[in-house]
Amino acid sequence: MSQSVKKKSAGSKKGNNTSAAAAAAATSNEVDDHSKKLNGARDSKNIGQDAASANSEVQYWAALASVTLVAVYVRFVKLGTPNQVVFDEVHFGKFASYYLEGTYFFDLHPPFAKLLIAFVGWLIGYKGKFKFDAIGDSYIENNVPYIAYRSLSAIQGTAIIPVMFLTMKTLGFSPLACLFSSIIVCFDNAQVIDSRLILLDATLILSVALSIFSYCKFSTFRRQPFTQNWWTWLLATGVSLSCVISTKYVGVFTYFTLGIAVCHELWYLLDYKKGLTLTEFGKHFFARFWALIVVPFTIYLYWFYLHFAILKKSGPGDAFMSSEFQETLLESPLAQHSKEVQYYDQITIKHKETGAFLHSHKHVYPLRYENGRISSNQQQVTCVQHEDAQSDPNNLWEIVPVQAEDDNVKGKDVHTNDIIRFKHVGTGGFLLTHDVASPLKATNEEFIVVYNETAISRYNETLFRLRLDVPGSSPKKQNQRKQIKTLATDLRVLHMDTVVAMWTHDDELLPEWAFKHQEVSGNKKIQDKDNVWTFDSINLQPTDPRTRYVPKKVKTMPFLKKWLQLQRLMFHHNNQLSSSHPFASQPDSWPLAMSGVSFYNNNEEKKQIFFIGNVIGFWLEVCFLSIYVGIILADQITRRRNCHLLNDRARSRLYNTLGFLFIGWAAHYFPFYLMNRQKFLHHYLPAHLIAALFSGGLVEFVCTDNSTDSAKSKAQLKRVKMAVIVALATTGIVWFFFYFSPITYGDITLTPDEVKARQWLDFKLHYAK
Repeated sequence: MSQSVKKKSAGSKKGNNTSAAAAAAATSNEVDDHSKKLNGARDSKNIGQDAASANSEVQYWAALASVTLVAVYVRFVKLGTPNQVVFDEVHFGKFASYYLEGTYFFDLHPPFAKLLIAFVGWLIGYKGKFKFDAIGDSYIENNVPYIAYRSLSAIQGTAIIPVMFLTMKTLGFSPLACLFSSIIVCFDNAQVIDSRLILLDATLILSVALSIFSYCKFSTFRRQPFTQNWWTWLLATGVSLSCVISTKYVGVFTYFTLGIAVCHELWYLLDYKKGLTLTEFGKHFFARFWALIVVPFTIYLYWFYLHFAILKKSGPGDAFMSSEFQETLLESPLAQHSKEVQYYDQITIKHKETGAFLHSHKHVYPLRYENGRISSNQQQVTCVQHEDAQSDPNNLWEIVPVQAEDDNVKGKDVHTNDIIRFKHVGTGGFLLTHDVASPLKATNEEFIVVYNETAISRYNETLFRLRLDVPGSSPKKQNQRKQIKTLATDLRVLHMDTVVAMWTHDDELLPEWAFKHQEVSGNKKIQDKDNVWTFDSINLQPTDPRTRYVPKKVKTMPFLKKWLQLQRLMFHHNNQLSSSHPFASQPDSWPLAMSGVSFYNNNEEKKQIFFIGNVIGFWLEVCFLSIYVGIILADQITRRRNCHLLNDRARSRLYNTLGFLFIGWAAHYFPFYLMNRQKFLHHYLPAHLIAALFSGGLVEFVCTDNSTDSAKSKAQLKRVKMAVIVALATTGIVWFFFYFSPITYGDITLTPDEVKARQWLDFKLHYAK
């Protein structure tokens, strides 16, 4: 009830009786209508009082304590297993290290959750030396405080459970309903996995849960507008929403959920029958605009301000940004050792993925390979890995300009998109690739070194273009002309004549005739991510001015200009994530947990972590959602025939409380059908959380006497019936969780038969043979 209406009622003694009656009627209508709003908490105060009278507070707190302690156990037990990098820890652990070093990087997600991870590292004094380069890298060998990092996710994942419980309690549900909703998430395998690893999802889901809880608490003070409690919970909702959107952009779905409730409420308040003047309505509007839009957006901007303030050094994210932005960064240690590459420089060329150096020597490919195929019988080109690469002349290559630009003048810079030739320093020949099959890959082209007349007659076959590699970027970005520096510029070396990319691999080595070096070949799939090379070092003379390091001048750039540039890039690259992935899945498979994602495999011990939801819990949620739709349709049809089966209180609970949660689930699920980017099961977890809240509420609804006969008395909850349903459902959920726990924790080796027994639905587990 608005303060203005209260004042009108209180002051009616001095007015006429008609005015007093009108004010009283408006007051009465407002109180009645508040129980009929869309948001589920709108009748929660009265319902909460009824529940409190029927259920002792002791039951609530005992149930809350029990499920929270269980959540602590399932999320913290064996937190150090496995002691290797798992799945996307390779990204978010790396980003934390970059924060700790102050080195600029680029990511598709906003900074908030990544800053939290880095904050944990800062608290324990970690410097970020380890870069989480590959899945399976050992944390123990590299002295990484990974348990501290994972504890952050475990704490957040645990906190989700009591927040859910208190949300249900705020909405006026019984202890059993609160407990059941919490159990669904507490024992969900996917939720547990995401709460045990260095990922962003625990932060996201906790923020979603806090947003819904805060808004439900705010709803209990709607009849006391602009009071301290009213403002506290409205602002808490805004802060929680800012955490959601500052973690991942899918947080906009939570904004959409609460936005529907807020818009409906404002539409209700706009009705002249509610007794609010336009000025008073404006106060309500701007209070919500301030708390739910301005404050969250300001906090959102603050995390980016902190992001730019910390990342002051040049780093791997430079290539994504404009040159104007790059000039605002200090040079990192990498940049300090980086040198401008010039024509006629003698350089080493390093393959980015394998770390091997381009090499050649005075040995030729055998005329006939072991499999009977014929080679060119020309000088071998291979890749080698050793520490003294720069001192070996067979690893040195001179960059020679094309004949039209070859004036023998040194000091000219080499740029991306230039066409050049590579002259082998050790033997004096030119690098060439041609339409002859490589030794190990019959579909790839062979690389050789040719001399003298052959190099002249086959001149076009010695031409290569240096293409800038910017992961996920547009062709326009890759075609830009940029000065090449050692260590800092990622390149694709493209052959002009046959349009292949220079490539090497270490999964299979050449035979003894090539001294077991890595094969170098021409890859026709020029966009493959492992076609990337860098110019590693230059064989500089002591008198060369490039041997002296001259710090660059750091420029400034307005914060909002930085932010806008980064926003455009983040949205652009997010939309570019449309390539196929072996574990990607479509939204239609999520509610039934039809498929999952392989997070981790230990081939030696035959252990694995497979990301999959609790099938029992997921299917129960779908059943409850379907039952709800059936009840709504049945109620609408029967009322059309003037048959009122549900009392007004039950309908309020059905359409308001459960309706709000149903809309929340739909708003977090159906928009994914409109997205063209890669989608995975973890995108469903926020919707799964809300579906769990909904499920507990619907179980209580169907176990309550909602008939019109009970309208004049309190609705009777059939406790035994509800206890049986909750007990049976909980038994199935808990059984599934522990049955699949070996692939949730990755701590137990299963036999092939045990693995096959767990290959439900479309699960594609490892080690089934």
